[in-house]
Amino acid sequence: MCGIAGFVDFRGHRRSEARARVQAMTDVIAHRGPDGEGFYVDDFAALGHRRLAIIDVAAGQQPMAVCDGRVQIVFNGEIYNFLDVRHELEAKGHVFRTHSDTEVILCSYLEWGERCVERLHGMFAFAIWDTRSRSLLLARDRVGKKPLYYCAAGPTVVFGSELKSLRRCGLCPVAIDPEALDCYLSLGYIPAPRTVYRNVHKLRAAHTALFFGSSGTQRQYWQLSFAEPLERPMSNVVEELGCLLDDAVRKRLMSEVPLGAFLSGGLDSSLIVSSMARLLERPVLTNTVGFEDPQFNELPGAGRVARHLRTDHHEFVVRPRATEVLGKIAWHFDEPLADSSALATWYVCEMARRTVTVALSGDGGDEAFGGYTFRYLAHRLESVVRSALPVPLRQTVFGAVGALWPAFARLPRPLRLKSVFENLTVSEPKRFITI
Repeated sequence: MCGIAGFVDFRGHRRSEARARVQAMTDVIAHRGPDGEGFYVDDFAALGHRRLAIIDVAAGQQPMAVCDGRVQIVFNGEIYNFLDVRHELEAKGHVFRTHSDTEVILCSYLEWGERCVERLHGMFAFAIWDTRSRSLLLARDRVGKKPLYYCAAGPTVVFGSELKSLRRCGLCPVAIDPEALDCYLSLGYIPAPRTVYRNVHKLRAAHTALFFGSSGTQRQYWQLSFAEPLERPMSNVVEELGCLLDDAVRKRLMSEVPLGAFLSGGLDSSLIVSSMARLLERPVLTNTVGFEDPQFNELPGAGRVARHLRTDHHEFVVRPRATEVLGKIAWHFDEPLADSSALATWYVCEMARRTVTVALSGDGGDEAFGGYTFRYLAHRLESVVRSALPVPLRQTVFGAVGALWPAFARLPRPLRLKSVFENLTVSEPKRFITI
């Protein structure tokens, strides 16, 4: 990952003060880009970048410019189809100086303006400052993999990859938003466009924001649609899914630095490593963390997959020292987030960094493919019972059963019903809040 930060004051500012301010904004996110830093400052804009070099290590420094410096970009992410877009732009007469995907975004902007994002497939957050029109364009990828925060206060717009950059700049309010805290207490996270601070926002996934002076407009450029049902044999759909997965993995293997994968032994990460093993001419470098408690230990399953696929496998047994790392995790999160896997994720990332710079993972696979069957089925069962039985009967019967039912994590999963019985004594909204 890289880190971007900056601001535009459409009234103008002192360059020396702006340079010091943007330096402070990028210093606080130096962990996102250990391979270098860069700045651009003029009478209105200040852009900063911290770089983790993955593609075109030698010539991909940022901020990057075209049109004799009149259009500047800072970019975090990777464009997987940048070679295809580059060939299309070359056919239209664009000449490239580097081999980076960053320059492809810039030339796409010159050719198609704000709509350039519609042609980009990847994970990205970027800011483009166009001195010709004196406008700032912010953009975020289709599913919001890369973060982008901003604060628009009158003629000033501040942006960054992390909230701590916006706090450091001194141009944004830092008052806590009570409604955002309510979202966190209800959902376990703060959904976009809110953040924990008033008047500081997350740019929503698949959105652009264009600022001119004291006005700004947002546009959604993509939306997942289920409008057209697939009427094909299941065998055809499964075969097509396999091809799509291989194609997605192939696009993510382009790297000039060491690349590997997280492997938990679950279906999602195992499928990704399987695709990598077919596509690479060398053993896949895989990393797994496990725990001494066998109930939470994924090492045996991951080891079986690693042996089957003949990966270059690395294992690490975690002895959690929560008091030592929770403060660091909270500092990186920037705002409240109820992620029970944060501790394990911290350790697997810490371990993987010893051997690779880029790691593919199956994170999100369970959500996309409906993997949490035990949870979804329990919620469905609860809804059916609620609709069939009156509240007094549910409170009497399931309240008594829930109070007596054991709460042992070592019970077989189908018998872990205590929370189900307790949930059935309350309404659907209350169950959702107390889950």
